[in-house]
Amino acid sequence: MPKKIDPQVKERCVRQVLEHLPEYSSLTAAAEVVARREGLGKETVRRWVIQAQVDGGQRQGATSDELAEIRELKAKVRRLEEDNEILRRASNFLRRGARPPQPLIVAFIDELRAEGHAVESICRVLREQGCQVAARTYRDWTRANRPVASRTISDAVVIDQVRDLAWRTDHEGVRRLTPEGLYGRRKMAALVRRTSPGASPGAVDRAMRSLDLRGIRRSKGVRTTIPGKDGRRAGDLLDRDFTAPAPNRTWVMDFTYVRTWAGFVYVAFILDVFAQRIVAWNVASTKAVELVDVPLRMALWQRDREGRPVVPGELIGHADAGSQYTSIAFTDHLVDAGIRPSIGTVADAYDNALMECVIGLYKTECVRTTVFHAGPLRTIGDVEFATAGWVDWYNNRRLHGTLGMMTPVEFERAHYATLNREPHPV
Repeated sequence: MPKKIDPQVKERCVRQVLEHLPEYSSLTAAAEVVARREGLGKETVRRWVIQAQVDGGQRQGATSDELAEIRELKAKVRRLEEDNEILRRASNFLRRGARPPQPLIVAFIDELRAEGHAVESICRVLREQGCQVAARTYRDWTRANRPVASRTISDAVVIDQVRDLAWRTDHEGVRRLTPEGLYGRRKMAALVRRTSPGASPGAVDRAMRSLDLRGIRRSKGVRTTIPGKDGRRAGDLLDRDFTAPAPNRTWVMDFTYVRTWAGFVYVAFILDVFAQRIVAWNVASTKAVELVDVPLRMALWQRDREGRPVVPGELIGHADAGSQYTSIAFTDHLVDAGIRPSIGTVADAYDNALMECVIGLYKTECVRTTVFHAGPLRTIGDVEFATAGWVDWYNNRRLHGTLGMMTPVEFERAHYATLNREPHPV
């Protein structure tokens, strides 16, 4: 007999019992006779009759509609309890707000299935929380001998590459973040594609999310330029045009401060506009003229050492209106070296925007992190050591979006390579 009895059979049994009830000594005796004729259980027919009497108002008790409502409410309660339990277990599983990888989803569903939860219920709760997975998809994933998707393999390779680029183990065996670990997704994708041209930006993005890597962001800047009252100020020769046709045509200069346990330390930079390369820098404990004059001597020496000396009259040295850059000693040094001085307007960071941008990178990537120094900056020596490491990375390994994802040194070498091409045979 089918599990669910036809309503017509039920109605017929109830009608026969009620019509012939006076002929029997009790309801049970009448139900037994009718049940035997219909091939049903005596107790089943008796309950049907009692429920029919309740529905007709002849007995006290819950009607069929009330019982159906109670059953529906109980089912809802059981479903909510199950959903809450699945959601509680999934709170850590979905904590990052992004779709977890496939193996993690399968392992989570397998764990709850072992505790008696239905696959459909688990998948429904996950879909309500934004993790789109169907029961059929899960069963397909768990199918034996199912081939591994090519994307899963490529993502695993990219994750390993990003992990190796973002962390290293020092000589003490401590795992530390590398400077490349400060990259955002765009630069990290460009760095990965140098060794794996087939790696997609989406794969790098998923790898960084799984490794909890985020590009570092800048903080709000602080004004450090104090205009000189009696210095000789040159005119602005750049007019906010921070481009140059070749190296040693435009240098921009500025300095910033760094807090240490011993007090403030000041760091000055000179940047070649063509490839945005830092050609010299200096760290001092005071804001005297030597703070900015020393890196000028270093920059001239460095360019001469590289075999690319400054040609008198071709180079513009641009700075802000700070008293150090408008001083007589610094201006005379520029003139003696054949550098044309250029000074921006007072209290206008846009007139030296490129240098302000690089200083912002320095404060964000070097000072605010522990990538280039271990622990807090205690003395001027700590600042010098960290700055040296950052400048070396900035010039030789850091990718620049404005340079086509090349480093400043690579960009300069590419420029000189085009000027010294080998002659083609005739």
